Amino acid sequence: MQKSAAFYTLGCKLNFSETSTIARNLVQGGYQTVEFDQKADVYVINTCSVTQNADNECKRIVKKALKANPEGFVVVVGCYAQLKPEEIAELPGVDLVLGAKEKFNIVSFLYSLDKADQAQVHSCEIEEADFYESAYSIGDRTRAFLKVQDGCDYVCTYCTIPLARGISRSDSVENILNKAQEISDQGIQEIVLTGVNIGDYGKGEFGNKKHENTFMELCERLDAETSVHRLRISSIEPNLLKNELIDFTSTSQRFVPHFHIPLQSGSDNILKKMKRRYLTGLYKERVARIKEVMPHACIGVDVIVGFPGETHEEFLKTYNFLNELDISYLHVFTYSERDDTEAIHFDGVVPMSERKKRNKMLRILSEKKRMAFYKSQLGSTRKVVWEADNKNGMMHGFTENYVKVQTPYDESLINQLMEVELVMLNPDGIVDVQLLQPA
Repeated sequence: MQKSAAFYTLGCKLNFSETSTIARNLVQGGYQTVEFDQKADVYVINTCSVTQNADNECKRIVKKALKANPEGFVVVVGCYAQLKPEEIAELPGVDLVLGAKEKFNIVSFLYSLDKADQAQVHSCEIEEADFYESAYSIGDRTRAFLKVQDGCDYVCTYCTIPLARGISRSDSVENILNKAQEISDQGIQEIVLTGVNIGDYGKGEFGNKKHENTFMELCERLDAETSVHRLRISSIEPNLLKNELIDFTSTSQRFVPHFHIPLQSGSDNILKKMKRRYLTGLYKERVARIKEVMPHACIGVDVIVGFPGETHEEFLKTYNFLNELDISYLHVFTYSERDDTEAIHFDGVVPMSERKKRNKMLRILSEKKRMAFYKSQLGSTRKVVWEADNKNGMMHGFTENYVKVQTPYDESLINQLMEVELVMLNPDGIVDVQLLQPA
């Protein structure tokens, strides 16, 4: 009888791309995939470890797997598994823990699915994670996440990702072009380029420490040599988002006017403590340049609240900086103490109640920014890829500049790229549209 496997992903788009690749490896190894809440022989949980909450989520998902099948073989992979393998091995019901080097060879570790009293741990020293493994995911029928880079050479004082994923390294341009075309040939309309630090693309290509190619060169070749309709950059550091890339995007036929740029703090003092590689002046310049050449561009921002030493005055610098900036939405993270980071030893610890208060303030600001951006787009004509969801008789999609829109559900529209006019902002924060024609 064919064995079955179920998958659950915590964390970033990069994790989703890698889960899909692990799933394809298992299918090639003779497994069939099922939903996570169904009975399966193997449950694979791909973890994140950016915050303490991500660690707690892993424990909850292990329990969910065992509820679906108490005899199911539970495998935990990903960043948390690399950082704290022994801790995960102590969780009741976990059978196998695989680190950064081992997770893509999962089939070779599944020689027995008998549950044991003690979990097996196979986790390399992170210095051994110096190779590159290609990955992409197709989460629905309209969008794919394509991994182009992994690891990070930065030393931000709050971050465990270099400890969990290793040094910066990249896929080859030719392989990325082939994967992108492979995805496009399946009828997928949009590819999102993902990585840990994609602006650092080219370092570690072919195993070399230096940059063989640049992210700009990769984008130019994807634009010229593939047939995918849309290419979207997931997130890029402000110091690596050069003006030439901004200008290129403004004239590209495939790259969309949407940037997600981590800020983390609007206080130069805090940015220095975080060991970020820019100050607020540079960030402001990048936003201004984008809006100069693409006034309709969507700009998302990552920000951390409650970092050690962030007094009320320093937080207000962040709030006011963001309030005055021409951005479209925020992803707000509450600072979380992580073992083996420099910041865990810093003075000026912010009480958790205050961290949560600041988080709420910025989330409210984010919603105001998003509504203002959506309203600024009303009356314009945009291109939308319609997704497969059906919520209360409505289907949704995103414009090229990341405005969420809706129209009455029509199955024939799924995965269609269509021109629409943005008509009205609903009370639920989604834009109604007038369908025009296929794009």
